[in-house]
Amino acid sequence: MLFARVDALGPDLLVTLWGGAAHIGALGMAVPRASLRDPHERSATSSVFTFPGHKEDVTVKLVSEALSGRLNRHVVVVAGIHWDGLQPDDIRQLMEACEALKDRIALEVEKS
Repeated sequence: MLFARVDALGPDLLVTLWGGAAHIGALGMAVPRASLRDPHERSATSSVFTFPGHKEDVTVKLVSEALSGRLNRHVVVVAGIHWDGLQPDDIRQLMEACEALKDRIALEVEKS
């Protein structure tokens, strides 16, 4: 099971994601900007920091950029997700769960 905590720090958001053996594996920082494809659309640019041997970089990039672009806020995502012996299908399911959690976070922030 994945968990999330969202803290508003003034106009910015700090999102913590964890599951399994909680730890810090990676963090992603995103800032909104005009889309490179269509300057009338909003997107985001991110920087990602990952501890050696960790795979959460994909998750923090995806979530921070999506939330930043959608919500027009600076977003930092810290993630630590670990279960031993995950198979490719397990990883696919985890990524789907991260996508769903990201969407739920966006909806909750938009309502507040």
